[in-house]
Amino acid sequence: MKFSVLASGSTGNAVYVESGDQAFIVDAGLTGKKMDQLFQKIDRDIKKLSGILVTHEHTDHIKGVGVLARKYNVPVFANEKTWDAMDHLVGKIPTEQRFHFDMETVKTFGGLDIESFGVSHDAADPMFYTFHENGRKLVVITDTGYVSDRMKGIIRGADSYIFESNHDVSMLQMGPYPWSIKRRILSDVGHVSNEDAAIAMSDVVFEKETQIYLSHLSKDNNMKDLARLSVSQTLQSVGINPGEFVHLHDTDADEPTKLVLV
Repeated sequence: MKFSVLASGSTGNAVYVESGDQAFIVDAGLTGKKMDQLFQKIDRDIKKLSGILVTHEHTDHIKGVGVLARKYNVPVFANEKTWDAMDHLVGKIPTEQRFHFDMETVKTFGGLDIESFGVSHDAADPMFYTFHENGRKLVVITDTGYVSDRMKGIIRGADSYIFESNHDVSMLQMGPYPWSIKRRILSDVGHVSNEDAAIAMSDVVFEKETQIYLSHLSKDNNMKDLARLSVSQTLQSVGINPGEFVHLHDTDADEPTKLVLV
């Protein structure tokens, strides 16, 4: 199983995951043209996608869903409430390409098991995904106001994480956003801060080689170095030393990471 964070942030989100002859993207939050370009950068054929796994209906996660589905005949998977919320946003998708992926369920594609789990975000019925193949585990979780014990139980012990580290609380509080937006981001249905992300990571990481990609960083309320430092310090405080067996990586708003083996 391999993956690439194609794009991450408020301008658009997409994660590519492949296993054997199966290839999926979690969300398609950029234009169809931009998605084509990102696939070229990782040397993969977008025409061979097995499906698009939608997490929720916010524009930065679904902007390219309809275009890709129609242009390349790609199946789209989402839960019922998300389908209802995004139908008018993605345009007409043929019935034979529309599939329901209920929350807290597992679907199997070849040798790849994909598990959905609910998160806390201000959307109709937001959920993210865990990928399992031959004892290896990849977790994608980038839009949640907090990480509950239930979520931790599902994502615990993965080999690779694409984990939200959205904002520095002080930068957000002192920044230019209106208070209504600050309150939304800081709420239980907003986004996870650097500190809260690190605390959650310290509860789910096992003492084995683990790759963590810090994702969905705010361009206005965070910095890569600050996110890495904050997460590193919190992990060190509980005896986890980044670089020893846990490895932290950055992601960019619209520049894909290299393809990584889980």
